[in-house]
Amino acid sequence: MSLDSQDSTSPSFNRDWFFPSPSFIHQSPPKPPKPHRRFSTASKHSPDSNISNPPSFRSSPSLSPTTSKYGRLRRRVEFPRPPDKSSIQHQNASVLDRKPVVSSEKKQSTVKVSSGSLGHRVRVRWNLAITVAIVITALTSLVHKNFTLHNQVIVLQDQILKLNVRLRACNLLSNVDTFDSVMQELDDIGYGSHNGLKNLALIVSVTLLSIPVLAFKYIDFVSKSRSSDSVLEEALLNKQLAYRVDIFLSVHPYAKPLALLVATLLVICLGGLALFGVTDDNLADCLWLSWTFVADSGNHANTEGIGPRLVSVSISFGGMLIFAMMLGLVSDSISEKFDSLRKGRSEVVEQNHTLILGWSDKLGSLLNQLGIANESLGGGIVVVMAERDKEEMEMDIAKMEFDFKGTSVICRSGSPLILADLKKVSVSKARAIVVLAEDGNADQSDARALRTVLSLTGVKEGLKGHIVVELSDLDNEVLVKLVGGDLVKTVVAHDVIGRLMIQCARQPGLAQIWEDILGFENCEFYIKRWPQLHGMQFEDILISFPDAIPCGIKVASCDGKIILNPEDSYVLQEDDEILVIAEDDDSYAPAALPTVKEASFMHIARPARMPQKILLCGWRRDIDDMIVVWRGSLPKDFIGPKSAEKILFCGWRRDMEDMIMVLDAFLAPGSELWMFNDVPENEREKKLIDGGLDLSRLENIQLVNREGNAVIRRHLESLPLQSFDSILILADESVEDSAIQADSRSLATLLLIRDIQSKRLPMVNQVRRGTFSQGSWIGEMQQASDKSVIISEILDPRTKNLLSMSKISDYVLSNELVSMALAMVAEDQQINDVLEELFADEGNELQIRQADLYLSEGEELSFYEVLLRARQRREIVIGYRAANAEKAVINPPAKSERRRWSLKDVFVVIAEKE
Repeated sequence: MSLDSQDSTSPSFNRDWFFPSPSFIHQSPPKPPKPHRRFSTASKHSPDSNISNPPSFRSSPSLSPTTSKYGRLRRRVEFPRPPDKSSIQHQNASVLDRKPVVSSEKKQSTVKVSSGSLGHRVRVRWNLAITVAIVITALTSLVHKNFTLHNQVIVLQDQILKLNVRLRACNLLSNVDTFDSVMQELDDIGYGSHNGLKNLALIVSVTLLSIPVLAFKYIDFVSKSRSSDSVLEEALLNKQLAYRVDIFLSVHPYAKPLALLVATLLVICLGGLALFGVTDDNLADCLWLSWTFVADSGNHANTEGIGPRLVSVSISFGGMLIFAMMLGLVSDSISEKFDSLRKGRSEVVEQNHTLILGWSDKLGSLLNQLGIANESLGGGIVVVMAERDKEEMEMDIAKMEFDFKGTSVICRSGSPLILADLKKVSVSKARAIVVLAEDGNADQSDARALRTVLSLTGVKEGLKGHIVVELSDLDNEVLVKLVGGDLVKTVVAHDVIGRLMIQCARQPGLAQIWEDILGFENCEFYIKRWPQLHGMQFEDILISFPDAIPCGIKVASCDGKIILNPEDSYVLQEDDEILVIAEDDDSYAPAALPTVKEASFMHIARPARMPQKILLCGWRRDIDDMIVVWRGSLPKDFIGPKSAEKILFCGWRRDMEDMIMVLDAFLAPGSELWMFNDVPENEREKKLIDGGLDLSRLENIQLVNREGNAVIRRHLESLPLQSFDSILILADESVEDSAIQADSRSLATLLLIRDIQSKRLPMVNQVRRGTFSQGSWIGEMQQASDKSVIISEILDPRTKNLLSMSKISDYVLSNELVSMALAMVAEDQQINDVLEELFADEGNELQIRQADLYLSEGEELSFYEVLLRARQRREIVIGYRAANAEKAVINPPAKSERRRWSLKDVFVVIAEKE
C-alpha cells in the first residue's frame, strides 16, 4: 500500500487534524450541519474536502464515533515526519500577509479605545464637578438658612421677654403660669433649633476637612488611570498640580507667607465651627477659643467633655503644625539672608571707594599700600570683587596680617564681565578701579583684562573714577588703551620689572630706592597747584619747599603734560602744577627762599671702566628690550667713557627680547651677554625673533648661549661664574605661575652661584679670604657678592627677609613693586605718566651718582648746595646714601644745614638717560 493511499484511507496515520495546514487555517469556517442527531455515523472529513472545508474540532475524523479506536483521546507514539517545504513556505507567506492586517486592526482598536476612554473620563470629570458644585451650593444655602432662623429665634425670645415685663407691670399674674408654659415650649423649640444648628456646624466642619482628602484621592486615582494608559502622552494630574504649586511658590515672593496665613485661617475657622458644634458657646466665642488653641497648644488643658477635648486636641495639633511651618519659614528667610551676606550677594552702598577687580598674589601688597595711603584721611573703603567665595577671600586677607590703618576691606563674589555684578559693587561711584592680571598665561590674562575694560565702559551710569589695568604683555597695551580711551591707565608689570632689573644690576641699591619712592610708607610723588609760586623760575622753586623736592612741572598749556627735570629758566604759569617728592600730600608747603651759598661747578673726569661680561641665567619674553634701548644725548663732558661688561641671565622670561634690547643700549661695545637656561639653543633664536628682536641690530653685546638647569650644581660649575660683573636670576617662565616655587628656585640658584664663587675666589685673591672666619659660609658668600652683583627676581614678599638677612644679593620684589605702582596710579592717575617716563627707553630715570661728581673729600655743604651743583649737570638730587649706611635717605630733612660729606657717599638723582 502506498503512502498516499494509506494517508487518505486510514485515519490513524492522518495528522492533519492534529496540525492543520495553512490553507486550513485561512479558509472561512463552514456552515455547521443541522444537528439531526447527536453522533454522526459517517466521516465529515475526506481527502477531497480537506483544503476547501476545514473541519471543526468536533467534526474531526479522529473523534468520529464510527471508529471505536478513536472513541477517546489517547497518546500516539510516532516518529515525526519532516514537514513539506511547500507547505512551510505557503504558511510563512500567509503569516506575513496577515501581520499588517493584524497590526492595523490593533492600531484602530487602540485608537478607538483610547478616544473612548478619554471621552468617558472627560464626561466623568464634568459630572463630578457639577455634582460637587451642587452639593457646595446646597450646603451653603442650608447654613445660611439655619443661621437666619437662629437669629429670628433670638429676636422672638427678646420680644417675649419684653412682653413678659409688660404683663408683670399690668399685674396680670394670673396669666403668668400660662406664659411660663408658653416660654417653656419656646425654649424647647429654641433648644431644638439650637441643637440642630450646632449639629449642622459640626457636619460642615467635618465635610470641609474631608474635601481635601477626597480631592487628593481623586487626583491620585486620575494619575494612576493615566499612567496605566501608555497611549496618551500627557503629564499626570498630580505632577501638573505639584508643578503649578512649585511655580506659584517660586515666582511670587510672598507666596509662602500667604499660604501660611490661609492655612492659619482655615484651622481657626474649622476649629471654631467644630467647637460651636460640641459646646454651648456662641460662634464668636468659639472662633476666639480656636485662635487661642492655635496660638498656644496648652490652652486646651482645662477643656471638659469628650467632644470638646477631641476638637481642642485637633485644633492644638493643627496649631503646632502651623507654628512649625512658621518657624521653618522664618528660619529659612533668616538663613537665606545670612547666606546672601556670607556669599557676598548683597549690594555695596558706598561712594568714593577703591574697587579692585580680580584676585592675584599682588592683592595683599596692594591693600597694604592703599591702607597706608588712606591713613591720613582716617581710613577708606576698598571693595574687592573676584570669582571666589566671599568667606575664602576674607580668610585669605586675614592671613596676610597687614595693618590696614583704619581702611575697611569689603569682599564680594562676582564676575567683572557681568554688568549686574559690577552694579552690585557700585562701580559707577568708585573713585578708582583696579583690574588685576590673573596668574597664568599672559595672553589669556590680557584678553580677560580687555573684556573687563569693555564691560566697564558699557556701564550706563558712567564711571566717576579712572581705570588702572595691570597687563602682562607690552604688545597688548595699545589695544586696551584704544578700547578704554582716556579713562584707562596701564601698568605693564612684566616689562617694568624687566627694565628695573637691568637698572638695578648696573646700579646696586636702586631696588631699595624704588621701594621707598613707589610705596606710601616713605616719600612718594604728589602733584599740586601753588598760586603763590606763579612767575617764579624752576631753579628758585627747587629750594622753596623745606619738606619736599620739586621734580617737574605739569604744564597746563601742553594739555597737562608732565615735564620731568625741566630747564632752570622755565617760569611757572598760572595754571601749572608742581610735581614733588614728599612724605604726604599735606606735609609740605612753600616757604621763603633760603640763603644758599652758590657752589662752583666741578668738572671731574671719570675713569674708564674695564670691559665686563654679563651672564643671563634664564629666558624672558622681553629679553630683546633688555639688549636694545634708546641712547640719550647728554653733553659729552657729563658722560664718562664706558667699558665692556659681562652679564649672566639665569632663567627664561616671556619678555626676554625686551631685556636684551635694554642691555644693548646700556652696555659698552664688546660686552657679552650669557644666557643660561633649559630652553634648547635652537629654539631660543626663534623665540627671540618671534618676540620682535632683530639680532642684526645688536651693536654692543654678543650673545653667548649655554643650556642647562640653574638648580643643578654641575651645570652651574661649567660657567665662569667668578668672571661676571652682574648676574640676573629670573623667575623662570615654567614656574612663574607659582610664586613659592619660583622663589624657591631663585633662592637655590642664588646659593649655588654664591657658593661656587666663594670656592673659586681664594684662587684669585688670597688676601681677602682672611677677613672672614673659616666656618662662615655667609661670610664667603658676602666676599663673593663684593666681586659681582646678583639680582634675584622675587615674587613672594616673604622671601625678602631671607635675602636681606644674608646680604648676599641685591633683590627685586616683583609683585610688591607692581602693587606699589598700581596703588600710586589708583590714588592719582597723573603719576602713571611719571612712572612711564622713568621706566621708558627715553627721557629721565633714577640713577645713583658718586659723590665725586658734586664735591670734594671732607667738604661741608648743605643739601641745597649739593642740589644746586647737580643742576649744573641738569640733574635733580632727591636723596643720598652715606658710606656707612645701608639705606638711602630720600627727601632728607633740614636741607639748609651743612654737613661733611665723603667721596664714598652716593647721591640719588633724576637725570636724562645716557
